[in-house]
Amino acid sequence: MASRTKNPTGESATTTPVLGTRALNRATLARQLLLSRAEMSARDAVAHLLGLQAQNVKPPYFQLHARLAGFRPEELAGLMESRQVVRMVTMRSTIHTHTADDALTLRPLVQPARDREVAYFRKGLAGVDLDLLRARAQDFVEAGPHTMAEIREELLTHWPAADPQSLSVAARCLLPLVQVTPRGVWGRSGQVRLTTAEQWIGESQWIGESPGPAQQIDDVVLRYLGAFGPASVKDMQTWAGLTRLREAFERLRPRLLTFRDENGTELFDLPDAPRPDPDTPAPPRFLPEFDNLLLSHADRSRVVAPEIKGRTWTGNQAHCTLLVDGFLAGLWRLDGTGADPVLTVELFGTQSRARKEEIEAEGRTLLTGMAGGPGSVRFGSIHG
Repeated sequence: MASRTKNPTGESATTTPVLGTRALNRATLARQLLLSRAEMSARDAVAHLLGLQAQNVKPPYFQLHARLAGFRPEELAGLMESRQVVRMVTMRSTIHTHTADDALTLRPLVQPARDREVAYFRKGLAGVDLDLLRARAQDFVEAGPHTMAEIREELLTHWPAADPQSLSVAARCLLPLVQVTPRGVWGRSGQVRLTTAEQWIGESQWIGESPGPAQQIDDVVLRYLGAFGPASVKDMQTWAGLTRLREAFERLRPRLLTFRDENGTELFDLPDAPRPDPDTPAPPRFLPEFDNLLLSHADRSRVVAPEIKGRTWTGNQAHCTLLVDGFLAGLWRLDGTGADPVLTVELFGTQSRARKEEIEAEGRTLLTGMAGGPGSVRFGSIHG
């Protein structure tokens, strides 16, 4: 299918191919390594996906289990401990797990959004010199990792009249803070303790040569399309938590293909990126809460049908999600580990016997790989 556009004189222009919902779904699943598990290292997958949403500790591990053949949690845990990947605030002002290399590119990219966030708290920062705050917070955390409460208390000794929360926000936004291990390491626990990326990754690596701003954002646009495309300008802005990215897309237009979705929205894509047949089989996949597949487009109908929008949340609690035939089709909860874990699957609608058998088989794969035992899969309410 194609849509016909008109040039400024009103004459017919070249038709633009239209990608239906299933075509967009299959293309996105292919980029997200969810049509079949990839033979790829955990580090390469984290880089390809431009990071893993990591508001909680375990989701990055479950994200990789759904995408990689033979993945074991110890692989990502080792990357955390060797500082090849880090946990830090980047896209949409949320914690992500990134490669150390991407920390150099993506954290500076979103700094304008973090500066605007600080501006929202300017009233609570009256009389505070932000440059001095940044310097004092940096000195404090580079002398040794500290909790946010400790950082706040330190800053209050310099600005006792300031609002404590505003001081915390300013430190978090003005500095590229990373969560140090053992936080984020599979099978271990630890408080959130912070230091700068320069200190944790290595100052020479952080300060190393980097492309200019235009080249930098252009490279990230291309990588975003490789992981989430085909996509609109607004889609990428939603993923990044940024605005005004149109200029970068226009600069790259000669290198990209363009399509339209069924609503007429212009979509951009890499010429050689996979766009599978819409009827390509998509196996069931269990995704953790906050998986970027569900959060990285302005229009999420390529994965989430309009009639079930909002069902992945209860109040402020996000649920783990199930894909069936490539689309959101239910929720899940894992209880227990070791000898007898239980995976509860709540379906949004009726599924055929064959489809439920596929879901059970994928569920057993999850139990074996991530819960330490064969366990059992049951269908029912996750709230029961």
